[in-house]
Amino acid sequence: MDIHHIQASLSSSASSSSIEPPLSESHNTCAADRESGNFGCLHYRRRCKIRAPCCDEIFDCRHCHNEAKNSLELETLDPHDVPRHQIQKVICSLCDTEQDVQQYCSNCGVCFGKYFCSICKFFDDDVSKNQYHCDECGICRTGGKENFFHCKTCGCCYSKLMKDGHRCIERAMHHSCPVCFEFLFDTTKDISVLPCGHTIHLECAKEMESHFQYSCPVCSKSICDMSRLWEKLDKVIASTLMPDIYKNKKVWILCNDCGAEGEVQFHVVAHKCLDCNSYNTKQTIGRRPTASCSSTTVPEIVS
Repeated sequence: MDIHHIQASLSSSASSSSIEPPLSESHNTCAADRESGNFGCLHYRRRCKIRAPCCDEIFDCRHCHNEAKNSLELETLDPHDVPRHQIQKVICSLCDTEQDVQQYCSNCGVCFGKYFCSICKFFDDDVSKNQYHCDECGICRTGGKENFFHCKTCGCCYSKLMKDGHRCIERAMHHSCPVCFEFLFDTTKDISVLPCGHTIHLECAKEMESHFQYSCPVCSKSICDMSRLWEKLDKVIASTLMPDIYKNKKVWILCNDCGAEGEVQFHVVAHKCLDCNSYNTKQTIGRRPTASCSSTTVPEIVS
């Protein structure tokens, strides 16, 4: 979307400004009265509509356009998103005058939006979001320019609190959320940057946790401190004796957290990495077959 409130990610650049047209005092008073009306859509408070350059149709905002043109329920013949930077015409919501993109109506003088970006062709009357335009991202974001920095490697903007501690990943947000598949770079939903550096919608991360999924859906690394759980697994494994037929069985594992590979004692509950003590591991084929047991007498069990 035009505005992206990202939990750990958002950047900066000066928002575009425009010069208020000369109006008489009476005209100003009249315009102020009209500006108090309830205009806009579910996405933004504004007093103009846009003419989409792609289909030449009128919508309240680009999100209204994209929802209409990409709706699965409507079965549109030509699904597409509006190219926001190519919008050339807006229509005043008060006097219906169609005109070039600008902050004030050329006919009635009403302000289309207190925040206006001539680059993104974006209007919003709710300035409490602290909108600003990021030149390097090429879009407008929320949260205040002073609170974010643009990481050139990740290709997006992060909170200054992460400046010296985040893990860089090439174009970290230029992909879809690995859970819901919505494109992350211009989403309006909160985004969480995982310890591994991969990004995901915050609500999707919470949904994963509600289903006891604590590993990154992209790289499988643990997304939080799992040491207490590993300690509990130590106790469970110690108290769960394996049948004699499995006592000498070895398996090869790959640790998702540290990347180490090794041969460990087989256990039906879990396999512990000998390098970092993590149980976030997966069984692999291994470098060589183990001679401890024959596959004809010991069934292969993959944890």
